Amino acid sequence: MTASNDLSERLERDATQALRDGDKLRLSVLRRARAALKNAEIDARTGGGTVDATRVLQGLAKRHRESIEQFAQGGRQDLVNQEVAELAVLDEYLPAQASDADVEAVVREVIAEAGITDPKQLGKIMRPALDRLGPGAEGGRVRDIAQRVLAE
Repeated sequence: MTASNDLSERLERDATQALRDGDKLRLSVLRRARAALKNAEIDARTGGGTVDATRVLQGLAKRHRESIEQFAQGGRQDLVNQEVAELAVLDEYLPAQASDADVEAVVREVIAEAGITDPKQLGKIMRPALDRLGPGAEGGRVRDIAQRVLAE
């Protein structure tokens, strides 16, 4: 049994429980997460790839964070609150995020190993850093920290 299957089964169980409990918010979020996983599995079958369930859920969480930012800029606190609540449900299924200090340490290691000094070489840092950090770090955070380190 793979991690994707474990996560899918957990989402299924928790959605069933949310339905029993009458927790509409949680049920809605879990249904969308299951649908996103199903769509990713269909895409992977036609493309010949595999599905990383954690990455799929991280993508959903990223969209929620972007929505929170946009709604906050638009002065829609009601929608901000809704997105924050939905993000909190998704966060329960995601691995703990690496601290900024941990991300920076990995970025500095990659920069030192590759001998990178030019901020235009950011792409050469991203893949190795993300591979080392695994699902515990989002690309946007790694990029921001790498840009800051390169600008020093």
